[in-house]
Amino acid sequence: MAACVVEAAAAAAAGRPTRKRTRVAMGTTEDYEETCRLGEGAFGAVVKARHRATGRPVAIKRLGAALGGHATLLREAQLLEAGGRDNPFVAGFRGLARNPATMAICLVMEFVGPSLDDLLSQRPTSGGSASPPLPEATVRAAMWQLLSGATKMHERRVIHRDIKPSNILVSGGSVVKICDFGLAMSMDEPPPHEQAGTLGYMAPEMLLEKPDYDERVDAWSLGCVMAELVNGWSPFQGLDDDTEEGQLRAIFDVLGVPDDTTWPWFSSTAFAAGRMPELDSSVPRRNRLREHFPETKLSEEGFEVLNGLLTCNPEKWLTAAAALRHPWFAKIDALELPMREEVAPALPKRVKRLRVLCP
Repeated sequence: MAACVVEAAAAAAAGRPTRKRTRVAMGTTEDYEETCRLGEGAFGAVVKARHRATGRPVAIKRLGAALGGHATLLREAQLLEAGGRDNPFVAGFRGLARNPATMAICLVMEFVGPSLDDLLSQRPTSGGSASPPLPEATVRAAMWQLLSGATKMHERRVIHRDIKPSNILVSGGSVVKICDFGLAMSMDEPPPHEQAGTLGYMAPEMLLEKPDYDERVDAWSLGCVMAELVNGWSPFQGLDDDTEEGQLRAIFDVLGVPDDTTWPWFSSTAFAAGRMPELDSSVPRRNRLREHFPETKLSEEGFEVLNGLLTCNPEKWLTAAAALRHPWFAKIDALELPMREEVAPALPKRVKRLRVLCP
């Protein structure tokens, strides 16, 4: 098999210097037998396949022609390989494969299982409303795995930028893994950084187009995931205004409008300059997050983690690594999420706004 210098090609496509060459074997799609389609969209398609020689199941991603072709896929491969190296909570990178008929390159990954979004949507609802909350021990175990995966990923200087339940896979109900690095970026890329991700999980700094955001945008997204695990829905979703401004208003309605004492940079933004008088009269300044997550759903220590992940104050905003040091994680139980065949048919779930922004 020929070898492909993934990092060099991805760096060249991004117009930045290379630091290290990671050589990845280039296989052929003829080595795999496709068994079923896992997902399809504007990005392309993901299929489940079987490696003919070993019988091992894999997931194969093919990008749509409009998304940049080989350079885009090589960049994703490099970031997935870096973020997932020795990381049990990121879907494993298995290499690249070329279709000999079309010469198109595909990304080969570990096959894990259904998405967390699929499993949560199939949980029985209570009285036709949101799903009942998961046990706190289950939420803690899932968040420990996700924060551990994000911490290792950030140590490798990779920011995912699109963490959400549909980009978290569940293996056997006991392990969760972050997947889909199509919008990821390297921390070595100089600012300005562009908006990227899914609106309902996007951090306020990114929504306000702060040009030098860091890995804590992933911590915010993980806070949104934690909120869904606890409540069955996120307090920042469900509005009709599918815009950055609407998302910010939804956030400030729960967390309160920032001011110079809680977020000095906010008052200098175009959003604050144009909307502050209106926000002063229509959106509360006090933080109402605890009202959405009372102690009957989340203990004081658990709420401290959630509140640290979902804060607009940069001095109190937890990184994934800092969150793991909280006493809430002193005792970790085994993760036991119901798998697809164990869950009851779901009623229609609360509609989420899932507009994805690509840089």
